[in-house]
Amino acid sequence: MITEMDLSILDWIQVHLRCGILDHIVPVITMLGEAGWIWILLAVVLLARKNTRKLGTAVAISLVLDLILCNLLLKPIIARPRPFTFRPELTLLVKAPRDFSFPSGHTAASFAAASALLFSKAKGWIPAMVLAALIALSRLYLYVHYPTDVLAGVVVGVLCGFFGAIFAKNATKFCKNEEK
Repeated sequence: MITEMDLSILDWIQVHLRCGILDHIVPVITMLGEAGWIWILLAVVLLARKNTRKLGTAVAISLVLDLILCNLLLKPIIARPRPFTFRPELTLLVKAPRDFSFPSGHTAASFAAASALLFSKAKGWIPAMVLAALIALSRLYLYVHYPTDVLAGVVVGVLCGFFGAIFAKNATKFCKNEEK
């Protein structure tokens, strides 16, 4: 039942939103979230500067939590096939992912990093959230995730971002106490 509803939403997107310009733009947007590289790069840049190190720690921890929860635990346990497997006539605009569908890893990593910025009260959290939302929507447009995969990715990501920010804040306090 849920899969049928998910597929009907994806089919609606294909019929009503697909167009030439988006067919070129959306794969680029989704590529930004590929393996979380944009977010990993953000964490590295933030970690490299002393005044943003705590923020970089929050982003890095959130991404590690996301990797464990999403890719190592949930995807293999749930083992949901990708939506395009039910529509073999559909021509994908990106290379077909080979791992399982639930939850969306692109979405989870994006929202983990953006939420770590939000919960750490960083100035750049709004553009990060906009990019995270665009990456999440790209997964639907490209027919590589169900809407429920993306929603679950948002939830997983926000939770990882929240805990990443808390762990980074507490680690900083712990390190300062150790110096005394």
